[in-house]
Amino acid sequence: MPNFDFVDKRKIFITISVVLIVISGILLFTKGLNLGVDFTGGVEVGIVLNNPDLSVGDIRDKLSAENGEFEAARIVKQRPLSSEEQGKNSRFSITLSTERSGDEIESEIIQALSGEGATEDSVLSVNNISGYAAQEISGYAFTAVIVAIAIILLYITIRFKFSFGVGAILAVAHDIIITLGFYSLFGMEFNAPVIAALLTLLGYSLNDTIVVYDRVRENMKRMRGQTIEKVVNDSINQVIVRSLNTSLTTFIVILCLFIFSGEVLRPFAFGMLVGVVVGTYSSLYIAAPIVIGWFKKSEEKKKR
Repeated sequence: MPNFDFVDKRKIFITISVVLIVISGILLFTKGLNLGVDFTGGVEVGIVLNNPDLSVGDIRDKLSAENGEFEAARIVKQRPLSSEEQGKNSRFSITLSTERSGDEIESEIIQALSGEGATEDSVLSVNNISGYAAQEISGYAFTAVIVAIAIILLYITIRFKFSFGVGAILAVAHDIIITLGFYSLFGMEFNAPVIAALLTLLGYSLNDTIVVYDRVRENMKRMRGQTIEKVVNDSINQVIVRSLNTSLTTFIVILCLFIFSGEVLRPFAFGMLVGVVVGTYSSLYIAAPIVIGWFKKSEEKKKR
């Protein structure tokens, strides 16, 4: 078992976390998130063209020449569905945040790309997401996160103590805020799958935290008479190898997903990549030290 003094350096770790949270908050309030069509409403058009050498830049230039609104469109060149299609055509997904109808956007795209042979038959799909639907999605997403956090607090309070629940919730909030900060920093699209990533991250981080808390609870009974700092530090040392091994294997899988999944799943994989690292860090260096501070305050109140 390793024997590192994590608890003695807890102020350094907490300071690092506070700095990251402040930076994330500044980014979210100044730069904001690159909201996808799921949250803003708009139109997504899938189209196939016979020229395999077309790039995203070529498509954007042609669309922008037709209507300047397309300069802000999200354009993704998709991989061929089969090896037979490779080298024969190009598939693109064009997403535009707008209140105009899908038929109108489709007509403009066909007109702009007519020089590349675009016709109505070239359009593979047209998806409309209204502003109301986007508000409904964002509302349900926010509700899902709040309900999950409330249930977590209740569960840990019953399973352990209220102070453990507070520590777990603060650690989870720490993970989500910093992950959102990375989304803002890199301009990664924030869409509905990202909410799934945040909820998955919430569960993953909580799993690591509960492992630490369970060992702390066991050692509090086994190491009676020892200081809470000693109990927590020994507990972290006993589980750190397990936590790091689990996180490393998960990180490798998510990294492969991020590299090879394409644009559709990349926002989800990005959140998980950041979340696995931040979640492991918070479980070891944030959640446990918070319990130490709470425990000491409780002991002081009892003495009074």
